[in-house]
Amino acid sequence: MDGPLHVEEETRLMTQKQPPISGPIDTPLEELDEEVLIQRALEGELDAFNQLVLRYQGLAYSVAYRMLQDDAAAADAVQDSFIKAYRALDSFKGGNFKSWLMRIVVNTCYDVLRSRQRANTESLDDLPVDSDYVTHLVDKAESPEDYVERMELSDLLELGIRSLPPDQRLALVLCDVHGYSYEEIAEITGMPMGTVKSRISRARAKLRDFLLQKPELLPGSFRPNVKDG
Repeated sequence: MDGPLHVEEETRLMTQKQPPISGPIDTPLEELDEEVLIQRALEGELDAFNQLVLRYQGLAYSVAYRMLQDDAAAADAVQDSFIKAYRALDSFKGGNFKSWLMRIVVNTCYDVLRSRQRANTESLDDLPVDSDYVTHLVDKAESPEDYVERMELSDLLELGIRSLPPDQRLALVLCDVHGYSYEEIAEITGMPMGTVKSRISRARAKLRDFLLQKPELLPGSFRPNVKDG
């Protein structure tokens, strides 16, 4: 995505309050603790909330894109989610702000998916995968051949993730891509702990089967060994 996401201008009209009093006045916003930024946002400082947007927009977009499999829809969902979060900020009673925010993102994406179903639009399985939105870590020590293999495997994993049912895809992405604990995933999705574990287990099994069914697409070093009969 190009540039930071900002809350719509209309929300600025809701911030005409007294100047914020929380946190060191001379400290740059990007250096403030999350709790201070939240308090300043609650006091009406839009720039403080936009700093929270900057911190979490990448994570929010990654989850939204993998749920919706469409870059424009994901960007719109993230924008809508941050606006909803700003308007609902008074309802945040402490705890894990990131999980609270991601639950809004997830619920917004589910609304989009339900809207698609009602409109009988194209199946999720027919939507294209855009590798421009797959985040790759770069290891400067690896060889060009290793890099190519890693990119091939990453692209194939994205195809496998896309093939999963939305609920399983979400649980797997939150757990194995973004490192959320089972407890955090249950909080974000509103699913019981047993359901979270079950969906992650099933998603991993389906992803493994997907990869094994397409050995010809796997990089050479990842292909299963086939013994001569």
